[in-house]
Amino acid sequence: MRIFRLFTILRVLIRHNLDEVLLGVPRLRWLYFIAPWNWKKQFSSNTSSPSAPLGERLRKALEDLGPIFVKLGQMLSTRRDLVPTHIVDELAKLQDNVPPFPDHEAREIIEESLGKSVDKVFKHFESNPLASASIAQVYAATLWDDSDVIIKVVRPTIAKVIHKDIALLYILAKLAQRYWKHGKRLRPVDIIQEYEKTIIDELDLIREASNASQLRRNFEESSDLYVPEIFWDYCSHNVIVMERIYGLPIGETDKLKSMGVNMQRLSERGVEIFFSQVFRDNFFHADMHPGNIFVDTTNLNDAKYLAVDFGIMGTLSPDDQRYLAENFHAFFNRDYKRVAELHIESGWVPMGTRVEEFEAAIRSVCEPIFQRPIAEISFGNLLLSLFQTAQRFDMEVQPQLILLQKTMLNIEGLGRELYPDLDLWVTAKPFIQRWMDQQVGLHSLLNGAKKNIPKMLKNFPEMPNLIHDVLQQVNQQQLKMHCESKQLAQLQQEIQQSNQRNRLAILGATLIISGSISTLSPLGIGLITWLTTGSGISLLAYSLFKKSAAQP
Repeated sequence: MRIFRLFTILRVLIRHNLDEVLLGVPRLRWLYFIAPWNWKKQFSSNTSSPSAPLGERLRKALEDLGPIFVKLGQMLSTRRDLVPTHIVDELAKLQDNVPPFPDHEAREIIEESLGKSVDKVFKHFESNPLASASIAQVYAATLWDDSDVIIKVVRPTIAKVIHKDIALLYILAKLAQRYWKHGKRLRPVDIIQEYEKTIIDELDLIREASNASQLRRNFEESSDLYVPEIFWDYCSHNVIVMERIYGLPIGETDKLKSMGVNMQRLSERGVEIFFSQVFRDNFFHADMHPGNIFVDTTNLNDAKYLAVDFGIMGTLSPDDQRYLAENFHAFFNRDYKRVAELHIESGWVPMGTRVEEFEAAIRSVCEPIFQRPIAEISFGNLLLSLFQTAQRFDMEVQPQLILLQKTMLNIEGLGRELYPDLDLWVTAKPFIQRWMDQQVGLHSLLNGAKKNIPKMLKNFPEMPNLIHDVLQQVNQQQLKMHCESKQLAQLQQEIQQSNQRNRLAILGATLIISGSISTLSPLGIGLITWLTTGSGISLLAYSLFKKSAAQP
């Protein structure tokens, strides 16, 4: 079956003239020219126009290959740091409008999951789905307490399809990483690993429900964002039931404006929500495209956001969070040297990179942008330009920052669509400064004390015994070290004495030998001979006496 699927993929790629890309690798280029299907392309009416742009041909091929590849194309459409702009713009047109699966299959999945018939669980169930996506399908329903809910159902057999396609994508990624000249730097295998983790996580609706609950707690008292309630009694790994929200889709900008919504406040609120999630909570919604965001227009001057679809959430390690905040802070203050240093300290670029050269490259990107009016500056695009610049210094793709980059581009693009004069710098800088202040200084010290005091109080009754044990161990260690030090000094003295005895013995033996040799000379035995020999015997005897005296 895997081979059959591989042939299906190759057939689709050939039909859209993408084999010239796959076989464009120097070692495989000869296959493209001898491939029989290339002889007949000019006579076939089923192929894409050879003159069609590469991005268009790629988009159509992904659409033909099905929902898993469509979702991969959507992910790649957010990777402007990896994919050329003309291809990204075309992939951004991919819509996740997948034909729905039959109603009776959805009912069977719901009933098997909940252990009851749909009619017993829900007072009303709408057979026609509200939405149909690549992973799941959504239905509207009403509980017996008249609560309006939505039911999300994972597509049947989708898991098998995903695993098969992911296995094939790994094969293609490994080939690209081995033979493509940019393969090592762009790390296609890591991209597929990231895609696999993301899409597998989306299959588990219990995970999505827990994400929604966490995000709801984080914004429980907030007037910025509302997260629907999860009805845990009706949730499983392939079915989730949550509160139905009513709002206007964020994409209907003209309608929001005609209603009199304060668009400036709405766009600034979106930026505030993003930075609150990243730096306050370290837990952010990483799929905030227009289809997942709605607006509560109850208060037109202070409209609130409503969020859905919590399958993809992002977090950062403490180190990445700190480096990111410091990078933002340095950008805001146009401290390019600090930006360069942070990239090196974090390991995002090699340690041997010269700070001065990297700083100059960053300045050449940033300075022309900062000369423009603040409303015309896209911070998301600025970051992408910097990453592209850093590639010249062998900066590798940072998988842990991919979701963040994608989310920030979505948020900024959405904010500028709502309010073109959005000043991202003024909106975001207070959050960055506040976070930086919390990480250093008295505030950080107080937070650390507040966090650790309960643990200290818990261990306080055991403190006297612990102190006594520690002091006893220290005394024993000091005594041991004193004994060892004394033994070492004695050993050193003995070695020195032994060396001295050896030197005397050698000198004595030398004198004796010299005296013996002199007896063979024509002068015979003289005064010098007796003195030399006598001195040698005396020194040798003295050294032997010292040795015997040193032995116990």
